Amino acid sequence: MQIAVVSPFVDRRHGTERALSELLERLAQKYGCEVHLYSERVEDLQVSRFSGAGNGQGGAIFWHRVPTVGGPHLLRFITWVVLNTMMRWSHRIFQRISCDLVMSPGINCVDADVVIVHALFHRLWKLARVAGVDNPQSVGFLRSKHRRAYYGLLTALEVRVYANRKVSLLAVSRRTANLLQRYFHRKDVAVVPNGVDTEEFSLPARLAGRKAARRRRKLDDDDFVLLMIGNDWRVKGLGSILEAMAALPDLPLQLIVAGNDEGSHFRDEAKRLGVLARCRWEEPRYDVLDLYSAADVYVSPSHEDSFGLPVAEAMACGLPVITSAFAGVSGQIHHGVDGFVVPDPNDARLLAHLLERLHRDTDFRQYIGEAAARTAHEWTWDRNAAAVWERLNVIVNAKNSVASGKT
Repeated sequence: MQIAVVSPFVDRRHGTERALSELLERLAQKYGCEVHLYSERVEDLQVSRFSGAGNGQGGAIFWHRVPTVGGPHLLRFITWVVLNTMMRWSHRIFQRISCDLVMSPGINCVDADVVIVHALFHRLWKLARVAGVDNPQSVGFLRSKHRRAYYGLLTALEVRVYANRKVSLLAVSRRTANLLQRYFHRKDVAVVPNGVDTEEFSLPARLAGRKAARRRRKLDDDDFVLLMIGNDWRVKGLGSILEAMAALPDLPLQLIVAGNDEGSHFRDEAKRLGVLARCRWEEPRYDVLDLYSAADVYVSPSHEDSFGLPVAEAMACGLPVITSAFAGVSGQIHHGVDGFVVPDPNDARLLAHLLERLHRDTDFRQYIGEAAARTAHEWTWDRNAAAVWERLNVIVNAKNSVASGKT
């Protein structure tokens, strides 16, 4: 099978892109697909340059580099969609790259046959407006106008792509599938949950790296370390974590926040709550295991998360996790058995109660962590790829049937 895959960038430092990397590797290596990857940037994925040898060279990922254009997000996104569409058209006409399917993680083009839905901008924009992040008085007039235009375009494209029943949709969680039904009346969405690299992320691997990871950060043995990974700290629930920490002044809490965001607001909030000295801000890193190794609990009471890959990876590492009912992965967690799911991401009091119990009861913390590892080790990327591969074959067969019926 020849597949054109459209994604602005691919790496292993971001959840959606890491999931795509794992999938593409298996489609090429295990299922013999010829993958043509149209992307501006590719890291940590074995790719080749297309030599024009023709289709049928299975088991390979060919990277076609889409030019990068600078400027505001809106301009960059419009240019990205136009350029990847023109490049694929050119390759189809002049290089005879005729793919069976066009696949995209999200709305990266308007001609996809199958979209793996990781996030819904309809939902994210609603949350942003409720939080007032588009308020001209707080972000500035021009930035507010730009943000509204950018999200307006994204949500319009979601309507065009996701409401089109000729486009097959794969959701990474049941929650995401329910949102697709709510916003676009799609009842035919297949649910294919993300996986975990169970060779990299495991309880023994985390424990083996624990001492060194904590020593590098100058953490004491008695420190009770919380970890949150993500780029949109407001949506990830960082505010509730800071409030919970402030409610537990006698606990030796330390918080590691790993990700890229404009964090001045949260630093100010941490200072106001008296917990700034207990917060550490780190950049995303390829060696994510090092972060899990330093932690005692993974906490992310998300306001919205299509899946929540760091939650699954932390579980595989044997960490107790606390997330919210608004994270897709919560549908696979058994509350109080292999993790914790809070109904309200703003409930800092409940969050503080759970943290206090996990700190106080080491046996309970160990029990939850070990149960989490057993649960998450069933969520392999091989299982994810097998489910996607099965769906792709169904979609290709249906597409070919329609085409043959027209001729």
